Amino acid sequence: MQNKNEKQNIRNLSQEQLTGFFSKHGSKPFKGKQVWEWLWKKYVLDFDKMTNLSIDERNLLKKNFFIKPAKINSYKIAKDKTIKVAFILQDHQMVEGVLIPAKNRITACISSQVGCAYGCSFCATGQMGFFRNLSYSEIYDQVILLTGLSHEKYNTGLSNIVLMGMGEPLANYDNVLKAINLICNKKALAMSPSRITLSTVGLVRGINKLAQDKVKFNLAVSLHTANDKKRNYLMPVNKNNKLADLAESLKNFYNTTKNPITIEYLLIENFNDSLEDAIELAKFCKKFSAKINIIEYNIVDNVPFKKPSTKKIEKFIESLEKYNLVVNIRKSMGSDVNAACGQLAVKTASK
Repeated sequence: MQNKNEKQNIRNLSQEQLTGFFSKHGSKPFKGKQVWEWLWKKYVLDFDKMTNLSIDERNLLKKNFFIKPAKINSYKIAKDKTIKVAFILQDHQMVEGVLIPAKNRITACISSQVGCAYGCSFCATGQMGFFRNLSYSEIYDQVILLTGLSHEKYNTGLSNIVLMGMGEPLANYDNVLKAINLICNKKALAMSPSRITLSTVGLVRGINKLAQDKVKFNLAVSLHTANDKKRNYLMPVNKNNKLADLAESLKNFYNTTKNPITIEYLLIENFNDSLEDAIELAKFCKKFSAKINIIEYNIVDNVPFKKPSTKKIEKFIESLEKYNLVVNIRKSMGSDVNAACGQLAVKTASK
């Protein structure tokens, strides 16, 4: 239970709670709205810089609240101008994010957890284990900080956001949804939800909840094989989220929201790159409306997998296209600074 004299994190309060706080202390209720806009729209995290508040009101905030945002600890720039960023959190844990430049767009890849509990065998983050969920303000901070870095390095802001960094977004459902709602809030960042994609390992219950909540952003699923036996090995999450159940949840999501679904498929030499694998994938994707992103495998320490030859990748894609499926190749970017898909991992504080 919180001590009465203990300061609170002001960014855990809603606008209504801030309004109530000022009313309780004899100030005009609209001051709560002003503080909310300083925090989330203007991203001012110093009470003394909230200039439309009186000195007494600022001192009142300092007496009762604290602000401890995530900060950029370091970053590395790859040969292709991809930037991998390490963020340090208020408890000294760290997560990574990535800025990915492409023609006419800058995509921010952000994290939702410190580490990950799902242990996918191809993923560096999965080797870390799970430490904790990020708060919605820590998720939001990544977007703000990457926006600033994008302006600094690319002379433009973000065009897209993908929750494809460290962690499983649907295992941190409430904080992720709160962060996305803030990012899309017209009184905050006002980004269109159509420019946001959430990527999941395939948590059936979470996908059904997204449908129930009628979210407006896009969904991506890290599938990587449409064979239950292979997926059990590659992604232990499949043991409790079988492909048949996953397909039903995706069908439900699309029928309810009409939002685009992307199936992510990491090609691994002599594991999931055969003609039979392509047929299984095509049959799976025909159960609902989706496009397929073929991802080139990226080297991860202590993982024995390899990328197939270019010829084999081309044959795999040709096999899928015979089923009239939309197939794209997602070129790996930032691999020389370990910023590519599956490579994010940081040293963290102890659990």
